[in-house]
Amino acid sequence: MNSLEAQHNLIRVTTIPLWTWQLYVALAVNVVVQAIQIGAYAARLAGVRTGRIATSISLFNLFVTASRLATLVYTLMLGPLSDAAGNAVKALTPRGPHPVIDPVRLSLIEQIQQTFEWQLRLIILAGLVGTIVGSLLLPMFTYMYERGVRSFERTKSLPHSLARLFSPRVIGDVLSHVRIPNFSEIFSFSTRGIPRRLLIFNVVVTGIYAIGVVAAYYASVLDVNVARTAIGISGIINGIGTVAFTFFVDPTSSIIVDEAVKGERPHEEVKAMVFYLALTAIVGWALSQLLLWPAAEIIKSVAHLVNRG
Repeated sequence: MNSLEAQHNLIRVTTIPLWTWQLYVALAVNVVVQAIQIGAYAARLAGVRTGRIATSISLFNLFVTASRLATLVYTLMLGPLSDAAGNAVKALTPRGPHPVIDPVRLSLIEQIQQTFEWQLRLIILAGLVGTIVGSLLLPMFTYMYERGVRSFERTKSLPHSLARLFSPRVIGDVLSHVRIPNFSEIFSFSTRGIPRRLLIFNVVVTGIYAIGVVAAYYASVLDVNVARTAIGISGIINGIGTVAFTFFVDPTSSIIVDEAVKGERPHEEVKAMVFYLALTAIVGWALSQLLLWPAAEIIKSVAHLVNRG
C-alpha cells in the first residue's frame, strides 16, 4: 500500500459525521427541557394571582427538578458523540512520551475537533431556541400553573393533579391560552423595582448552566489524555451554578413575589420580573456560544493541573 492509499484509509477511518441520531435526540430534548425550564418562571406569577405561594413554589420546584433530570438524557447523548471524536483523535495521535504529529494527521485532528465543536454549538443553539419558545409561551404556562394550583387544592394529590393535565379537555383549554405577546405589551414592561443584580446574576447563572457540561465534553476531545478528568469537572461547574442560583437569583425573586402578595408592590412588577428573567436567560444562552471555547480551554488546563498534582 502506497502512502497516498494509506492517507485515504486514514481519512476514511477517522472521519466522524456531523449529523447522527444521538445529536438529533440531544437537540430535541434540549429544546423541550429549556422551554419547560423557562415556563417554570410562570409559577411565581401564578402564585401571586392565586394567592397560593407555597403551592406554586412546590410546582415550580417540581418542574425545575423534572427539567434538570431530563437534561441527563441529552448529557447521555453527549457520551457517544465525544467517544466517537475522542477515539478518532486517539487513533491519529502517535504513542510515546513526546509524539510528533505529521501535518496530515494534525489536519485530520483539527477537523474532528471542529466537527465535534459544531455538534456542541448546535446543542447550545437548541437550548437557545427552547428558551425563546418557553418565553413566548409564558402566558400559557401561567394559566397552566393556575389550573394546577386550583386542581391541587381540590384533590389534595399532586400526582392526580398532574394526571389531569393529560386530559384532552384540559389540554385543549390550556392550548387555547397560547398567545404570542405583541410588541406594545413587551415594551410596556419596566425594570423599575427589579434589582439590576438579579438580572445580571441570571445571565451569569444561565450561561454557566448552558456550557457547564458541553464545555467539559469539548475539553475531553481537545486533549484526550485528560478526558475523564475534564468530564468530571462538569459536575463542579453545575454545582457552582446551582449555588449561585440559590444565593443570588431565587431569594431575590421570592422576596419580590412575597411583597406583591402583601400588597407592598403591584402585581405588574412580578409580571415584569418574569419577563426579564426570561429575557436575561435568552441573553445567557446567546452569550454561551462565545464562552464555549474559552471555558473548554480553562477546563482542560484545570484537568492538567489536577493530574500533575
